[in-house]
Amino acid sequence: MQADDGKSYDDINVTPMVDLYLVLLLIFIIMTTAGVKGTKIDLPRGSKSQPKLGGPKTQAITVTPDGKILLNTTPVTLADLESRLGTLKASTPEFPVVVRGDRAVQYQGVMDVLDVLGRLGITQIGLATQAK
Repeated sequence: MQADDGKSYDDINVTPMVDLYLVLLLIFIIMTTAGVKGTKIDLPRGSKSQPKLGGPKTQAITVTPDGKILLNTTPVTLADLESRLGTLKASTPEFPVVVRGDRAVQYQGVMDVLDVLGRLGITQIGLATQAK
């Protein structure tokens, strides 16, 4: 096929296809961040260089200011926490756990959670803080 001025059309315009991919990527990013829910707590401050624990198998344990314990936004007791994490450890021996304790929470609440993790033999433990 040739144009009127004698040039041939031997290249394909991929700009509309790239635009479509970028729109789909933007929709995917918005939908995945909108699906993440959690409990708002006031985290203590920490240093800026902290290792990132991530991945789909990370378990988040939150200790709220009134001392309640949440496992991935589900309220649990210490006994429930130990049984649920024990079941998960039986199926997946190594998984990271992030402990989030509110700044106003009593230190004993976080220590009780860490004791449960120690009894279960969970070694990949992170304590969540906010950057300064």
